[in-house]
Amino acid sequence: MRARVSAGAVAAIALAVLLVPVLFPLDQQAVNLRETLLPPSWKHPFGTDGNGRDVLLRCVYGLRVSLIVGIVAAFGAALIGTAVGAAAGLLGGRTDRFVMRIVDTFSAVPHLMLGIFVIAMFRPGIWPVIMSIGLTHWLSTTRIVRAEVLSLRDRPYIDAAVSSGASRTRVATRHLLPAVLPQAGLAAVLLVPHAVWHETALSFLGLGLPSHQASLGNMIQDARGTLLAGDWWPTLFPGLFIIVPTLAIAGLAGAWRERLNPRRRSELML
Repeated sequence: MRARVSAGAVAAIALAVLLVPVLFPLDQQAVNLRETLLPPSWKHPFGTDGNGRDVLLRCVYGLRVSLIVGIVAAFGAALIGTAVGAAAGLLGGRTDRFVMRIVDTFSAVPHLMLGIFVIAMFRPGIWPVIMSIGLTHWLSTTRIVRAEVLSLRDRPYIDAAVSSGASRTRVATRHLLPAVLPQAGLAAVLLVPHAVWHETALSFLGLGLPSHQASLGNMIQDARGTLLAGDWWPTLFPGLFIIVPTLAIAGLAGAWRERLNPRRRSELML
């Protein structure tokens, strides 16, 4: 049931972010001072913001940007983490210890602080945000892939491949990587909501996308003053557009995890 609800929510979100920009083009800098801070109505289901712009339309555009950033950054981070974790687990010895000390060092620093350091070197835009998230979120995937590779190295079929003269490269590409790809893919999916929240936080701090561009973080930042005045809708709906996709993706990832680990699923049902 949870998987079906999550899949339905993800499908609805995907259709919205794909079709709405085509059907309802948005001028990012358009201002309508005659319709500022209108409450939710049939004409504007989510109301308007302080510049008279439709909140629903801007939420969809903002979610579109956040998902693009989250998906690209998450899979980039997963790719880096998979390569580093597989290399550490396969080579072992000093290389493994050196790589894991680097991972421990970066893990000791908050991701947001590292992201701010990376993004401060560039102008505000979507690609600096993607780089900031991708370069700071590969650590967890590295740990997962390394642990999986270490557990696979002692399997009989790996020993048979090595005994038959297979090189490390062949063992890695033909046996180890196909076995760890499901775990790496699950890690990438779980990184997407985290990357969305990270992009929102950077935009809220003024370090993400330009202020005129529709972004959930920018919308919440712009609506802080209106919330104190009692106009709740410019803040509530962008927040919901962050929470609902996060829960939907997390639900799908949970179903995927149960498929990968049926034994753990049976233990949870006891």
